[in-house]
Amino acid sequence: MRDRLAPVTINRDVAEAALSGLRARPKTLPPKLFYDPNGCDLFERITRLPEYYLTRTEMALLRRIAPEIGALLPAGASVIEYGSSSPDKIATLLPHLRRPSSCVLVDVADGALEAVAEHLRRRFPRLSVYPVCTDFLTRLELPKSIGSATRIGFFPGSTIGNLEPPLAVQFLRRARETLGRGAYLLVGVDLRKDPQRLIAAYDDGAGVTAAFNRNILIRLNREAAADFDPYTFTHLALWNDSESRIEMHLVSCDAQIVHVAGELITFHAGESIHTENSYKHTREGFAAIAAEAGWAAAKLWTDRDDLFSVHLLRTGE
Repeated sequence: MRDRLAPVTINRDVAEAALSGLRARPKTLPPKLFYDPNGCDLFERITRLPEYYLTRTEMALLRRIAPEIGALLPAGASVIEYGSSSPDKIATLLPHLRRPSSCVLVDVADGALEAVAEHLRRRFPRLSVYPVCTDFLTRLELPKSIGSATRIGFFPGSTIGNLEPPLAVQFLRRARETLGRGAYLLVGVDLRKDPQRLIAAYDDGAGVTAAFNRNILIRLNREAAADFDPYTFTHLALWNDSESRIEMHLVSCDAQIVHVAGELITFHAGESIHTENSYKHTREGFAAIAAEAGWAAAKLWTDRDDLFSVHLLRTGE
């Protein structure tokens, strides 16, 4: 719990985002609050856990299909990566593209974004790299210096699954507007599978995902003048079959009152804060979402076990 006598500088964006969700019924917190420096480090640890199949499956798939992707995409394009918290996936793709002119990295976590940009500049010294620190769900202004080159969007990691289907459509529609005519979008999409495998991926035996989930409360203590005791909340991951999603919650062990930016938030025993959804799509289901947003399917790849998919979408000419 935060020392109430310690001075705190309130980050108004963080406090307002938190209070908006904590005043709601049921209580929620936006997943973007996960990604402070400690949250980014914890997520990187999650991606290396044996239970967390997503990252290694997507990486293996990208390595296998990257030459084919490069052959399908136009030369001289500008690549825009949404959610650039790690260089691994974009660095797997870039060598197979034909003379990419620039790379725009978009992420809300400034420290991780700068680290990715510096990594790419060292590895690809002839490539112009532009980090843009913003929430990719907001309207995105691309750097004017990328010019009129064809744009290739890249949205890996199954991050699209963290969006409610209507918000996923909204994001894809906005991305189509941002990327413009003749653009492409490469999206990583996790697929429906055995719920027990899914739950294990979001509730690992080492407790790293639990620490990642609780870290959002630690961030609020530091940035929103909150006084959560994170260990009075239990991490819960559950499968919601009717919505086809994994849900992450923080469940209050006892009745308690917490202060956030000077406001009292009351919890009863067993009440949860819903912190994240991860939708698991079928191939056809995601294709329908993309079509609703105005994208046409160009190509679909899956791994050999049909765990994960990569969709290549394109706009009209």
